[in-house]
Amino acid sequence: MSRRLPPLKIILAGCLIAALTYFPLFQGLTHYVNPALEKFQQTTKITVAADDCSFHIFIFPGTRFTDCDKAKDFLTKSGLSFQSIPAVAGEVVVTKIGDTELKGWNADAYKAALTAAGYPAKADTSQINYFMTMVILVIMLLYVTMVYGPIAAFLVELFPTRIRYTSMSLPYHIGNGWFGGILPLLATAMVAASGDIYYGLWYPIVVALMTVIIGILFLRDTRKNDIGL
Repeated sequence: MSRRLPPLKIILAGCLIAALTYFPLFQGLTHYVNPALEKFQQTTKITVAADDCSFHIFIFPGTRFTDCDKAKDFLTKSGLSFQSIPAVAGEVVVTKIGDTELKGWNADAYKAALTAAGYPAKADTSQINYFMTMVILVIMLLYVTMVYGPIAAFLVELFPTRIRYTSMSLPYHIGNGWFGGILPLLATAMVAASGDIYYGLWYPIVVALMTVIIGILFLRDTRKNDIGL
């Protein structure tokens, strides 16, 4: 008679391993997919001097973006890390890209400065290590399967029949719709605020670690539950 692994242990293991390896995996993607960008970051120092930056998550019609916000948003969308430093007296924002100093915000000037510094606007396909890229993507796919594979059976067994639909549907959609849905917005805001293109990974890492802790403390294996109760 075959024995199956407890779903809860598989789910929590997937969350824990993901939390411990997200940073090296995403850094590995940069290294193997766009080594020119990695080299540019290592050889080109970028600083943003300002003190009126805002932390934007949700954007509304009346949302106001300062020049600092625009500069950091531009660098973040370019996939570049930068260092935030105190504002220069008399200047709204001063950005240094290598040896080039930019005062104020002007998109064309920023683009020209990046080009002059040797910024790779897109990945060189001839430099991509496709094998290692696929290895990393498969590893992250395995994390997904470790959680989403057993979670359906686990949730069905977790609640009695009379409340199962609501008990499964409500928290599931809150988790996916809200916690998952705001991930791009919050992660981008975190990157722009910190200046580190990998800083947004702390959001899924913290959520995964919370899942592990709560799961260990409050959840129990359900594989022997009578789902008809």
